[in-house]
Amino acid sequence: MTADDPRSGETSAKGQPYDPRSSGTPAKGQPYDPLRLCVYATVAVLAWLLGPWAVLGFAVLGFAGYWKARRAGLTRSKCLLRDTRLVLAYLGLLAVVAVVAIIV
Repeated sequence: MTADDPRSGETSAKGQPYDPRSSGTPAKGQPYDPLRLCVYATVAVLAWLLGPWAVLGFAVLGFAGYWKARRAGLTRSKCLLRDTRLVLAYLGLLAVVAVVAIIV
């Protein structure tokens, strides 16, 4: 456990509780952790290895998450498409394309 681990009850260098969903800006004196780049690489490897099955899985997972968030009131996303209706349409289209690729 690190000093910034929420289970330790400790705080970051700024005196704020550790929040893994923070903006990614490191606390003063802390190096930037490019975790998202590792996540992107992992997703790319899974898509490469599993092909359309991975695309289908991630599309369905994303669609379910955005559907739940939209029902809870989210209308604007941090996604490049911004509008959650567009994000849902995009993820639905990806799922359909993946199914077609699996069948054909």
